[in-house]
Amino acid sequence: MAALMWFRSDLRIHDNPALHEACRTNRRNTLAVFAICPDQWREHDWGAMKVDFILRNLHSLSDSLAKLGIPLRLIRTNRFTDLPPKLLNLARRHKCTSLFFNKEYETNELARDQAVTALFERSKLQVQTCTDQIIIEPHKLRTSAGKPYTVFTPFKRKWCKTLSISGPPTLLSSPRKTTPTILTPIDIPNTLKGFSGHIRPDLWPAGEKHAHRLLRNFLSRQADTYHINRDLPGADATSTLSPYLAAGVLSPRQCMVAAYQANDNRLDSANSGIAAWINELIWREFYRHVLIGFPHVGRNLPFRLETDHLPWRTDTRQFEAWATGHTGVPIVDAGMRQLLETGWMHNRLRMIVAMFLTKDLFIDWRWGQEHFMRHLIDGDFASNNGGWQWSASTGTDAAPYFRLFNPSTQSRRFDSQGEFIRRYVNELKQTPTSDIHEPHKSKSPPAKYPAPIADHRQASRHVAMAFKSLPQWKAL
Repeated sequence: MAALMWFRSDLRIHDNPALHEACRTNRRNTLAVFAICPDQWREHDWGAMKVDFILRNLHSLSDSLAKLGIPLRLIRTNRFTDLPPKLLNLARRHKCTSLFFNKEYETNELARDQAVTALFERSKLQVQTCTDQIIIEPHKLRTSAGKPYTVFTPFKRKWCKTLSISGPPTLLSSPRKTTPTILTPIDIPNTLKGFSGHIRPDLWPAGEKHAHRLLRNFLSRQADTYHINRDLPGADATSTLSPYLAAGVLSPRQCMVAAYQANDNRLDSANSGIAAWINELIWREFYRHVLIGFPHVGRNLPFRLETDHLPWRTDTRQFEAWATGHTGVPIVDAGMRQLLETGWMHNRLRMIVAMFLTKDLFIDWRWGQEHFMRHLIDGDFASNNGGWQWSASTGTDAAPYFRLFNPSTQSRRFDSQGEFIRRYVNELKQTPTSDIHEPHKSKSPPAKYPAPIADHRQASRHVAMAFKSLPQWKAL
């Protein structure tokens, strides 16, 4: 008898609930599996940066599992719909009587897991699922009316109250070493056909050890001033742990427990910097609860369904200028070029560039959401969707449409000397600070840098009119 542990977005051996349960109930014989699904990944807008990161972390995971006596096997199938019989065949081939996996909440992933569960149970094999991506189960966080939360602040209050009562989550250690019945090397590919493009393994090393080192260094060196410096894109002030959380190389529980302990066992006071970072972890949790409570957001629909009637513009030329960092707005262009060069973008910039696309250009947020997913190494549907809908004013918010960032104001506030702009916009390297935020207004504008493609004041009026014209707007 053996257990089959199905890895997905949880590529680690420490604090892995499904792996822990698989090894606890089948101490002598556990087999691990990961499914490579290229066509499905492309449909989900995975790009070369993310796929390269996943493959490198699979190599690291395979090594870690081998030391525990747990062999890792790969299944290759283009689509999720082809996966259930292949998983079942693998289980039967190795005499596995039970399947373990951690829950995922996106639309296609839910359908896949339901199909796998149904097939295994029809075949008289046990299936056990575990909670991994969220710290507090959704059914434990409800409004007084028994409904899912739609606004962050009351969600956070309930979240913190619940955790203060139960205490911080208990972290699971790695399984004990076993004596495997099979342990032959597997061939993990270094690349996948159809996912060629820019990658940065130098910026994003793989493996749990590196992720834990980043977490320790952040909490000991940068977290104290996180609340002060986190909005400055030119500063080394953030944790850069999002890729490791998205791939499950690090768990949200590990981050929360480490931050909680570093914050004198408190969630929302003591050290202001650490408390601010904990707040960001709760935002991540909030967007997952939104996805679970309102599944239509996982089907390419806005959270506020009435906003699907907004007359978004379909200007492909302006979208391309935004996507490549040639809008004539330096802070926007710097952010977009950072994304293309590194596979990552500073959070303040994510808001600025998203609001520029959806408000200044009035282009559909879904175009931007897809572009981000294709290029982000930390591409994560719930967080990406939540961020884009927040910026587009189609998501969870009490009074959304009049949130409209002025990009030049944001630039002066958060990159006052233009250091970050000069780092990524080569055309402006010699531009004096007095002109760096709006170079088109200079007496001698840079010859190779374009004029802005949008007028912010005019765009503000257009956005207000568009939202106010929605039939249901007054009822919101």
